[in-house]
Parts: sequence; structure tokens; C-alpha cells
Amino acid sequence: MGITFERAEEQDIPLIAQLAHKIWHEHYPGIISEAQIDYMLNAWYSEEAITQQMRSGGKFFIARVDNEAVAYAGIQEKEDCNFLNKFYVDVSKHRGGIGTSFFNFLLQQMNPAKPVRLQVNRQNYKAVNFYFKAGFSIEKVTDLHVGENYYMNDFIMMRKI
Repeated sequence: MGITFERAEEQDIPLIAQLAHKIWHEHYPGIISEAQIDYMLNAWYSEEAITQQMRSGGKFFIARVDNEAVAYAGIQEKEDCNFLNKFYVDVSKHRGGIGTSFFNFLLQQMNPAKPVRLQVNRQNYKAVNFYFKAGFSIEKVTDLHVGENYYMNDFIMMRKI
């Protein structure tokens, strides 16, 4: 199994959007409603939204296994931290080491003088446990209104590089 990682460019935006729709619809039912999944995908993963995120400093990355795109991530350097705002692996590829390898690659793309922060849904137990194993701790609990009647009920987690 050959795993490769690459920085995504604007021509990769349709692929990122496609991966997001596939992964979110496989992973999030039972955590959030289908209606909220669709709302959040439309808000953050339309081609226009991804383009805007890239143009405002967001760096996107794609992981491939044997040349098949299986994961994507997004990071942004903020004043006080490296923010991992997207980190998703195809559900059928979980527990194969892809997430750990991809995460280690992402750490190399970040400013080593700053900690890493992220938000993760409190009911997303697989992801929360992954982040604990990767050295994160819970910094605080938040309920962030994202529009309509939807909230992200998250942990904010932090890890020193």
C-alpha cells in the first residue's frame, strides 16, 4: 500500500468537495442529523466556499493510497496556534494507519513554535480517541451556533508540536 500526501491546489477543489460529501454522509449520521450534515456541507464544502478558504490562507492537503484520494485536511496558521480545521479519512480506510501517517505529515507542514488546536464533535468518539492518542488534551467545551438551528457541540483540543 503506497500512501502519498500532497498540497491541494485550486484544481483539486472538486475532489475535496466530493471526498467531503462521501465521508460526511458515511461518518456523521448518528452524530448529527442528515439535515445538519447537508447544511454544513453546503456552507463549508461548496466549490465556492473551499476556494474562498484557500484564498484566505487555508492550506488543504490530500492523502492518496495507491493513487486513490482517501483523505483530506485543512490547516491554517493563526496568531497563537496552528489550527487543524479539517481532518477526514474515508470511513472504509479507518484503522489502517492512514490517519496517523497523514497527521504526522501535517505536523511537518505546521509552525513548530505554535501548538495545534482543533475542534471535534463531542459525540465523535472515534475522532476524539484518535486525538487523545495523538497527544491532544481537551482545552474547553463549546456549543457554537453555525446557522439555522444548528450547533457544533465540540471539544476544543490542543497539542504542543
